[in-house]
Formats: sequence, C-alpha cells, structure tokens
Amino acid sequence: MSAAATTRPAEKRPFSIERGVAAFAGIMVLLSVALTYWVHPGFVWLTVFVGANLFQQAFTGFCPAAVVMRRLGLRREAEIGVIQER
Repeated sequence: MSAAATTRPAEKRPFSIERGVAAFAGIMVLLSVALTYWVHPGFVWLTVFVGANLFQQAFTGFCPAAVVMRRLGLRREAEIGVIQER
C-alpha cells in the first residue's frame, strides 16, 4: 500500500478491491447468520463457506469476489496509490 493511500482517511480514499472484499464478506456473514436464525439452520454452511474462502484467500491470494469486483471496475489499493502519486 502506498503512503498516499494510508495518509488519507478511509472515507476520503476511493473504494478499492480490498475494501470491497472485506465489506462483501462482512455482509455475507451477517446475512448468513440472519438466515440461519430466521429461515433454516442449514444456512450456517454459508457462514462456513465465507470463512473458508477468506482463509484460503489469505494463503493463495485468490478470491472469486475480487475477480468479480475487478470486472466491475474496482482497482487494487496499489493501483489507486500509483495514480494518486502522479
């Protein structure tokens, strides 16, 4: 992460893939817990899937949600930092 990206407050930085993945994972966990509680206990497996996906992403660097976000036009924080430093 560049110095330009870290010195700005989070609300002033452009929305990056890294922030998008964290937000998406948080939403999915909260949604799966709500579905488990109010709809069916089997939705707990969605929580397990999200957690396992985050775990494997930490080691491999591959995240399917990041691929989708990339195609939607989001950029990595490193790319945003390079653009801001010019």
